[in-house]
Amino acid sequence: MKALRRLSVVGALCLSLTAMAQEITPELMQRLQSGYQPTAQDRAIRNAVGKVDMRTLVFNQEALDGVFDTHFTYRVPQVGITDQKQSGRCWLFCGLNILRADMHKQHPDMPAVQFSQGYLFFYDQLEKSNMFLQTVIDTRSLPMDDRKVETLFSSPVSDGGTFTGVANLVNKYGLVPKEVMHETYNANNTGRMHQILVLKLREFGLELRQMRGSAKQLQHRKEEQLQVIYRLLCLTLGTPPQNFTWTERNKQDSIVSTEDYTPRSFADKYTSSELTHDYVMLMNDPSREYYKMYEVDMDRHTYEGDNWCYLNVPIEDMQEVAIASLKDSVAMYIGCDVGKELDSERGYLSMDNYDYGSLLGLDFPMDKRQRVLTRASGSTHAMALVAVDMQGDKPVKWMVENSWGEKSGYQGHLIMTDQWFHEYMFRLVALSKYVPERLKAKLNQKPIRLPMWDPMFMSED
Repeated sequence: MKALRRLSVVGALCLSLTAMAQEITPELMQRLQSGYQPTAQDRAIRNAVGKVDMRTLVFNQEALDGVFDTHFTYRVPQVGITDQKQSGRCWLFCGLNILRADMHKQHPDMPAVQFSQGYLFFYDQLEKSNMFLQTVIDTRSLPMDDRKVETLFSSPVSDGGTFTGVANLVNKYGLVPKEVMHETYNANNTGRMHQILVLKLREFGLELRQMRGSAKQLQHRKEEQLQVIYRLLCLTLGTPPQNFTWTERNKQDSIVSTEDYTPRSFADKYTSSELTHDYVMLMNDPSREYYKMYEVDMDRHTYEGDNWCYLNVPIEDMQEVAIASLKDSVAMYIGCDVGKELDSERGYLSMDNYDYGSLLGLDFPMDKRQRVLTRASGSTHAMALVAVDMQGDKPVKWMVENSWGEKSGYQGHLIMTDQWFHEYMFRLVALSKYVPERLKAKLNQKPIRLPMWDPMFMSED
């Protein structure tokens, strides 16, 4: 009997605490209001932040002391800055910039040449549309409120992506020079086109879920839907060439060759790496076990293509690989949380750029693992890692080639401190020859499958 009374007392206490925590009552509001007694400093801060961008107020002026050092021990030769404009195609620009750097390394007397981003973006959007429609067919037996179905319809396609997508698209569709298929307004400003495309795909997806027919009839209807999507992409992005004539020139503007190409033959001639097998994908995600392989379900660009699959390693291993590649003048694809602690005017990423604590009287003690777990940080932007500055055998700062135009940041680049690299760098794609054998030995593990809605693995844009 005493035990029952004790349980009932505990139960009543739990109910009481639960009731207290459920809502903001007038009594709680009164306590909150009476607990805030603004000081003269609070009033000054309120006046300031009400009129000025808070980052202006918290910018650390002491961080400006000294010379802005742009010297690097190892720096990859470059051939010009690109600009993704108002689009989420950083992954595509970065991937093609890596391939372009390789092309110019193999052909050093060639003037700056760009591959057409618009060409591959056309097929990226078409392939993602097909993957969405086919996956809708594959999941027709699941209810509409199933987590996978909800995730599919919440984002049928996006303009973001990964290096794996670049590899799969180039292997399937090849490459063309930029002058063969130029950028359109909608390629540079994807918002409106994306809005129309997504709306149409949701309509088509719902129709496929509700169809009553054979598998053959579903595939026939899907093909009719893809024809509509193909036309929309032609109207907004242009029609991709199947054949073209291109003249290679040298830096003296003399003709080296004039040949007829297909996109596949052009890619075969001007890219030297086997994109699917020559590159190793590394990740630094301290919320998951290191030295394990992970694969993200449905994180791919083509239905038959490869999911984003990577080896999770400590940041020091990632740096070892990066330094080896840069010493050999080979740039790498990286993914980071670029918006954190960015001084966009100087193009400088440093943990000392801003001091919110002194202004607001707050501290922000979460470490990288905790930021990942709480969705406060993740890989949001892809760039090409092109330089590192060393003191002895230790890196002190890094530089990336961005795709925001040559007037952005430091001459189109961003410079990051090594401390920032530790805190906000996530992905690195490097040629396998720069990866030490002790890491290569881990690559043959069966990957742990992660769900498509995992927030850590949203595509870079």
